[in-house]
Amino acid sequence: MPDRKGAWCVFLAFLRLGLTSFGGPIAHLGYFRDDFVVRRRWLGESEYAGLVALCQFLPGPASSQVGMAIGLQRAGLRGALAAWCGFTLPSAIAMIGFAIGLSRWGARMPADALHGMKLVAVAVVAQAVWGMARAFCRDLGHALLAFAAAACVLSWPSAWVQVGVIALAAFVGPAWGKLRDVSDDKGLEVPVSRNFAIVALVLFFVLFAGLPLLAAAAGSDMVRVADAFYRTGSLVFGGGHVVLPLLQAETVARDWIGAGDFLSGYGAAQAVPGPLFTFAGFLGAAMSVGPGGWLGGLACLVAIFLPSLLLVLGVLPFWESLRRRAKVRAALAGVNAAVVGLLLAALYDPLWTSAVRDWRDVALVAVGIAALMWAKLPPWVVVVALGTAGYFVAA
Repeated sequence: MPDRKGAWCVFLAFLRLGLTSFGGPIAHLGYFRDDFVVRRRWLGESEYAGLVALCQFLPGPASSQVGMAIGLQRAGLRGALAAWCGFTLPSAIAMIGFAIGLSRWGARMPADALHGMKLVAVAVVAQAVWGMARAFCRDLGHALLAFAAAACVLSWPSAWVQVGVIALAAFVGPAWGKLRDVSDDKGLEVPVSRNFAIVALVLFFVLFAGLPLLAAAAGSDMVRVADAFYRTGSLVFGGGHVVLPLLQAETVARDWIGAGDFLSGYGAAQAVPGPLFTFAGFLGAAMSVGPGGWLGGLACLVAIFLPSLLLVLGVLPFWESLRRRAKVRAALAGVNAAVVGLLLAALYDPLWTSAVRDWRDVALVAVGIAALMWAKLPPWVVVVALGTAGYFVAA
């Protein structure tokens, strides 16, 4: 049975990642694999690959959902909440604090302060792509599938194209490459009953359908805010930067926040570790509707992440039995290869194209990759060193 000590260990593990995981959801998946598969051995390669594939199909922030799933199998519901709190807390505090102090010390972040962090992201994502390619593209067929997925996404940059590529990879997966045997895998032990999972799924749909009706009937600003952020968390596929245009439509278009403040928060969100969805905390604290401040930021964070938690709780208890079926495993192998392709495409655009401007940036990225992959330096050391160097190069 899950216990408080287990949940506390989960919280501390994810808190460390929440303090050091720069680079967005792409890099987060690499960090998670290195920490929980390679170093701590909380789950095996195949189980982790299955979680990554599953969360690519669920709406919401994929990296946060993978973290919740790892916490859930480790320490039950307390573990899922501990994983989310630990991974989200550092960036949430930073984003809400930035919103509160925005009116006092300026409306825009200097571009040079972000440049170093962008270079860090390139190095971290490159390491993640290499590590996941070695794990998920072990034969020619899956390697070709990864390159095909990258080419499609780069040719037609759209969140729906990404979802379509993943779905197509699942369909053609059985015809690509060799299928790994999982008969010896220990599997995920999810301490949540199927009845509880059904309740979670029903609650997800009840809130999705009921909050708009309640907002229209009650006329409350707080309910309208909760509806907007819950609906965003329920509908965004791809996570990460995909959530930003949806939030802009929900907040700037309604005059809840000015475009300048919105862009300032967007810039800050790129410079902090942890999930990009904590941008919702900034908006909740800075908007002219709702309670604002720390309470408003916390309310928006809960609203935008709640759909992800309910979906993980609702789907994961049924996942293990599905994962062991041969056809499902073949489809997952295709999905994981496609995910590597999506990571490769994102490494080039927008990361490389927006961060690397001249030969000095190329050199700094190369140093960062070498420090992470060969020198095996802790990520936070590379973040501090490369971020500082990038700042002075851009200045």
